[in-house]
Amino acid sequence: MRRFTLLILLLALPLAAAADEGHGGIDVIDSSGPLDASALEFMVDSIEAAALSGQELAVLQINSRAVLDEEGYSRLRRVVANPPLPVAIWVGPAPARAYGGAAVLVSEAAVAAIAPGSEIGLTQPEVLGVGPSPAERQEILSAEETGLELQPSIRQYLQALDGRTFPTAQGPVTVSTLEAFGDGITVKEVTFRQPGLGARFFRLAVTPEAAFLFLMVGLTILTFEFYALGPGVAAGVAAISLILGGWGAVTLPVRWWALALALVGWALLTVGYQKGGVFALSLIGAVTLQVAGTFYIDGAGQLDPRWWLVLPTVLAVLFFYLIAMPTVQRARLSTHSIGRRHLVGQAGIALVDFAPDGLVEVAGARWRGTAHREAGIHSGDEVIVIGVDGMYLEVEPAASGRET
Repeated sequence: MRRFTLLILLLALPLAAAADEGHGGIDVIDSSGPLDASALEFMVDSIEAAALSGQELAVLQINSRAVLDEEGYSRLRRVVANPPLPVAIWVGPAPARAYGGAAVLVSEAAVAAIAPGSEIGLTQPEVLGVGPSPAERQEILSAEETGLELQPSIRQYLQALDGRTFPTAQGPVTVSTLEAFGDGITVKEVTFRQPGLGARFFRLAVTPEAAFLFLMVGLTILTFEFYALGPGVAAGVAAISLILGGWGAVTLPVRWWALALALVGWALLTVGYQKGGVFALSLIGAVTLQVAGTFYIDGAGQLDPRWWLVLPTVLAVLFFYLIAMPTVQRARLSTHSIGRRHLVGQAGIALVDFAPDGLVEVAGARWRGTAHREAGIHSGDEVIVIGVDGMYLEVEPAASGRET
């Protein structure tokens, strides 16, 4: 029994040391970027976890151009207004932005500071996509115009908070952010907290340019896989991109007509490629994509898409359709064709409907064949071999009257 008790004590010592190590420190909670549901939930949970672990102070590090979830935002406001431990807010590092609900959160905080070179403003709408966009231009205040305390770095801010009294749910609390270190003093142990990998993965798509990029990458690679002989590694990339693009579409206030226009642009590029590279269709498709990306979401001045960041996506998609897809498809289909040139000019029978590939019987043997998509070759039609492309015989309907 004594040995068992000793073993329990030995096992408990590391746990007690770990718990004591985090006691009385400072948590800096960083969730930069547009505040979607996962980011807002992370901020609330981190404040509550800091209180439960006995931390001295929690600091929300804000750099957010928009709030995207009403329920999570309301919960965060309630927690900051009546926190379980002292909570401060710092807008930084420069050039940080606090727009919409993030700006309201800063203005309502009992203790807040801002890094020089940062901005606060555009407070309406507090939650993007909830309520109409403001009819008049809103104010954006520089750090010096906000009246907030100016703190260039988080460490300087923590030093300045030593001895400050904060309102909490348990009453006023005076914090001590400094401790003795040798012959001097230093800031207490600081723990920087960020959302987990899963949350950060999906948050890749919560800006309009990124959401549009993932949507177009997914659709373009999906088209490539359709024309390049079956699924492969690229199919997985397309699936991940479409998942992220879809997440952005359901999280951001996407304009439905802009989403429809993006699909039209993708369709025009696909048709242009299918018809053998019709440049006019490809160009119209690219222009359509640029318009769709520029107006992809209703950002209310807070999170508007920037056309110069949309343009690289459009140019990349256009390049892929005009150059990369034809080149890769030719490379994947090309092999040595010795011993089949004698079939050029011979007649055969289509064994299946072509779309645009199929099977033909020529000179008593079966061959894989390919034809133009508009050739309209059906099972039983007579065809003429007009060329050899790798493992494929290029054919056309015998009724076309082409001389071979």
